Amino acid sequence: MDVLDNIYENIRKTVIDCGELMLNANKSNISIRMKEGNGNFVTEYDVLIQNKLQKELLELMPDAGFIGEENDFQKDIKNEYVFIVDPIDGTTNFARDIKTSAISVALLKDKKPIFAFCYNAYINEMYEAKKGYGAFLNGREIHVSNKKLKEGIAECGTAPYYDDLKKRSIEIHNIFASIASDVRRFGSAVIEICNVASGKAELYFELKLMPWDYAAASLILEEAGGTIKTIEGEHIQFFNPTSILASNGLEDYSKYIK
Repeated sequence: MDVLDNIYENIRKTVIDCGELMLNANKSNISIRMKEGNGNFVTEYDVLIQNKLQKELLELMPDAGFIGEENDFQKDIKNEYVFIVDPIDGTTNFARDIKTSAISVALLKDKKPIFAFCYNAYINEMYEAKKGYGAFLNGREIHVSNKKLKEGIAECGTAPYYDDLKKRSIEIHNIFASIASDVRRFGSAVIEICNVASGKAELYFELKLMPWDYAAASLILEEAGGTIKTIEGEHIQFFNPTSILASNGLEDYSKYIK
């Protein structure tokens, strides 16, 4: 086992340990505060888990950069390796005890993800991927579905924090809803992209996400045979907000909304 393989295994262990913090959270007296954007919450557990991730991941790779949702967002990190983490994706779900939240950790090398972990501790689902080696759910290799949208499920974002994007989100939602067999909304971009990766859905869109919302899940999706681009069909990047259109890649889904 080389050094990076050992780091990979230790990242997984850290993520699982953080899942225990989520499971054992005391929801009866949880501290919640608002961030910028409508309904954009942060709890004491977001901060607690991110602090643990930052400490333990940087102990594994002291020279790596670190981007986390609860830190001031840095766009100019020039480290060869960079961790991008979301301590709790689906914080509103977490605070309301809707058990659909995930811990997300990506390791980037030269601005591209090479390791990815997305963990919903509530149902013990660990999605993971290593660049070039496939994607896995609890150790079982996963692949995107072979259904086209008219037979499939579209997961639709609502741009909840951005009033200027809500009207367009509803328009796109209605287009996909008129084509797909059904639609879903889970409140966690990480889980929704992983659903596409594992063939549970065919498509997911959102008009504005931050890198920690998709950095890990994007690698899992691509390793499962899917595609992830912007709404405009451009390649995504990991150091600025972007729109997302994640799919099984069987169709040019952007044609429906151009």
